[in-house]
Amino acid sequence: MNTYDIIIVGGGAAGFFAAINCAQQNSKLKVAILERGKQGLQKVKVSGGGRCNVTHAEFVPSELIRNYPRGEKELLGPFHQFMTGDTIAWFEERGVTLKIEDDGRIFPITDSSQTIIDCFLKEARTYNVNIHYNHALKGISKSNEHWKLETTQGDFFAKSVMISTGSNPKVWKLLEQLGHTISKPVPSLFTFDIDDERIAGIPGVVASNVEVKVVNSNLYSEGPLLITHVGMSAPAILKLSAFGAIELAQRNYKFQIEINFIKQSYNDCMNQLKDLKQNFAKKTVVKVTLYELPKRLWQKLVLASNITTETRWADLNKMQIERLASQLTKAIFDVKGKSTFKEEFVTAGGISLKEVNFKAFESKLHKNMYFAGEVLNIDAVTGGFNFQNAWSGAYIAAKAMSRS
Repeated sequence: MNTYDIIIVGGGAAGFFAAINCAQQNSKLKVAILERGKQGLQKVKVSGGGRCNVTHAEFVPSELIRNYPRGEKELLGPFHQFMTGDTIAWFEERGVTLKIEDDGRIFPITDSSQTIIDCFLKEARTYNVNIHYNHALKGISKSNEHWKLETTQGDFFAKSVMISTGSNPKVWKLLEQLGHTISKPVPSLFTFDIDDERIAGIPGVVASNVEVKVVNSNLYSEGPLLITHVGMSAPAILKLSAFGAIELAQRNYKFQIEINFIKQSYNDCMNQLKDLKQNFAKKTVVKVTLYELPKRLWQKLVLASNITTETRWADLNKMQIERLASQLTKAIFDVKGKSTFKEEFVTAGGISLKEVNFKAFESKLHKNMYFAGEVLNIDAVTGGFNFQNAWSGAYIAAKAMSRS
């Protein structure tokens, strides 16, 4: 009979982290991972463009939680138990040197997600964690004092079980049958599809600090903006997509955004442009790039203001100046849809947070059932925050399971 003390369902980041910590904290425990695929840690492999964005250099819990559209309140306590610094120490104690990049993201110094995968596999072997690949969960029920887990390769039994299957509709359905409430999943991190002449033909251009808001909404963001082949991306857009996940899904991903490319008011911009008309009188408008904007973006915004390539500053009329000020401070773009952010797919949705005791990440409905990672209705903006949620939840759950 396949009987263990602890079974982790899901061989992803949270699953391996929990299993290793369980086995390390109590060497007498028999611990297993059930993974539906032929190999685990696939999301780790593609994360951060294949470099694995392990966490983020934010070391204050009350600041860190602000990066979670769903889970902000619930994660404050857990982050006081296992925080960014603990994550860094955990990996470095196991020979994985990490580095902090200028934007705060933290990666292995090798710039390879395989470093993290190798670390997990080595630790799993060291602590005799049994990994069962190609074992998809088909059913879960209570059998006397044990959990019975029906898989495509047979039945397993365990005193404690942790579900860390990420955004898996089939597993959510099984948990619903056990009485848990599932918030409907919708995409959380995505880029905006925009077909507009002002950004056509200039993919790769980055405006380093803009303000973006969704028209007729309270959704607002700021930061770098990247123009892509199909629209817009980078933190300013991705943060909007995360915090607006539910609302934008309700709009069927068709809405308008207003962008302030220079983070100044329309009136201030107007006054500056009038002064510049005198300063650069003999120069053509398209050739005088202002406000530290990329040259190609500036030229696009100038042309969109009905200003030709030959127009000099001295020849600008009042209407042209008004149009240019509008393009710089309140440009409207129509969003026609969304695209997945790289290979990473994050969802808003999952197990209702009201049904989880976050002191142990344990189900309030069923004793000795634990959760970690995106199976819960927790998600974050891009930058390593989703992984930090996984590490913290998995560590705290492992601590509770190894004692129970």
